[in-house]
Amino acid sequence: VMVGGRDFRESQFNRAIQSKRQPGSAFKPLIYSAALDWGMNPSKIIIDAPFISDRTPDGGAWKPKNYKEEFFGPTLLRTGLAKSRNVVTVKLLKEIGIGYAVKYARKMGIESDLAPDLSLALGSSGVSLMELTTAYAVFANGGMRVKPIFVKKIVDRSDKILEENQPEMVRVIPEETAYVMTDLMKAVVTEGTGWRIKELKRPAAGKTGTTNNLIDAWFMGFTPGFVTGVWVGYDDQKEMGTGETGSRAASPIWLDFMSLVLEDQPVTDFAVPKGIVFAKIDTKTGLLASSHSEKTVFQAFKAGEEPTKYTPKPSSPSSGNFSQMDMEK
Repeated sequence: VMVGGRDFRESQFNRAIQSKRQPGSAFKPLIYSAALDWGMNPSKIIIDAPFISDRTPDGGAWKPKNYKEEFFGPTLLRTGLAKSRNVVTVKLLKEIGIGYAVKYARKMGIESDLAPDLSLALGSSGVSLMELTTAYAVFANGGMRVKPIFVKKIVDRSDKILEENQPEMVRVIPEETAYVMTDLMKAVVTEGTGWRIKELKRPAAGKTGTTNNLIDAWFMGFTPGFVTGVWVGYDDQKEMGTGETGSRAASPIWLDFMSLVLEDQPVTDFAVPKGIVFAKIDTKTGLLASSHSEKTVFQAFKAGEEPTKYTPKPSSPSSGNFSQMDMEK
């Protein structure tokens, strides 16, 4: 199903394919997936703190901020995606390299021009809704990229097949990576900015996206059987108004549509491939949960990448050291 506008009689411009809009944070899962295949794991800790980059077209300093202009200190990679932390994503991109991330996005199905700078982490490069939905379908399909089909089959009055198109599939990322990313995006729904999707009352994964000045709003999401992408905005790129984020403007549309699509479908969860293990981890340390843990979650890992040490008893912080903790016990 594809909807490219409100009324074809008023406008023949297909916004699902022809329009290139900034995806904002909806692009972040591609960066996180690239980071997983680069060698990181969901329990990696990144410091969410002020960051300054001098790589701007005019040579000035760039200071990325989180949506509410707060910083949260040591942050799990898992939390960085669930809470859509901008600085965490920029630091991930800096570590894995821009060139690597661009090549990764290409194999996921992104064909539009991508800015070769750190702003790519925040979805600064315009993409089409079709491209981004194709990329998210890779996660839903266990790492397989599928070429979209608009006409599956044409038959005549005698049931003679005049035209038939078969899906073209190619593996572009490991099945384990696709599942870990799915698990991370389930956390976006259960713990983060996609909280409205919990009303679906069935397993779902996805990511919100909001651009500067509230010009574009996105929600990209999927269940075990369906992938749907939603973009909301004006053709003339005017601001939509206070609070019109991906969570508020786009995710309710996704929820309404998917509620109807799934109305008579059985409730199923995402299939867990071989090579995946689950571990109960501490949300602050990223280590295995212990009696000293205040908050814990079950997190999927590629086998062999799960933490092996338990969260220790916090030591008394020294004066001037806000994050001292003996992580080796």
